[in-house]
Amino acid sequence: MKYKIKETKDLTEDEIKHILELWDISAWNTMKPTYFRTFFKDSEFHFLVDAHENILAVIRVNFDFTLKIADTAYNFAEAVGLVAAHKKKGYGAALVKNFKENVIHRNLETIGFCHADLRSFYEKCDIEILHDKAKMIKESIGSEWVNSEDDDILIFHTSQERKELLNQLSVQNNAYLMTKE
Repeated sequence: MKYKIKETKDLTEDEIKHILELWDISAWNTMKPTYFRTFFKDSEFHFLVDAHENILAVIRVNFDFTLKIADTAYNFAEAVGLVAAHKKKGYGAALVKNFKENVIHRNLETIGFCHADLRSFYEKCDIEILHDKAKMIKESIGSEWVNSEDDDILIFHTSQERKELLNQLSVQNNAYLMTKE
């Protein structure tokens, strides 16, 4: 197995097709490579591949991710879209290990999110989890601010100060996901 990183613009059409198959999101299934590259332009893709360059697991890093907490904007790299080609083979865990080492080495402030039922997976991968803190993040849906659907915040790499800031999120102290217009 080999760990690889590619910018969106460097992905081949076959890689894009395979990523979309692995993600299996109906709204994206017919996405063409040109649109994919535009849609995910602020992203980077991390892979675990076999000897034949087949993707065993993938995770996307979204660099366009800002949380506003107490009137201050904080930029993070967001780890999202982790999926393995085959379940229970250790590919996802191996990718998470390589990914975490990479963001620490690059000193890249990186967080992710998960539902409570995935906690045990991330615990086995030695990822710090801020339990039930993702619910304190509000996302703009139309003209309303609604709570995130995720339960937990995953700490891949971030400063102690930012970790404490995220850990202090509460019903009285929400974070707001800022999106570009």
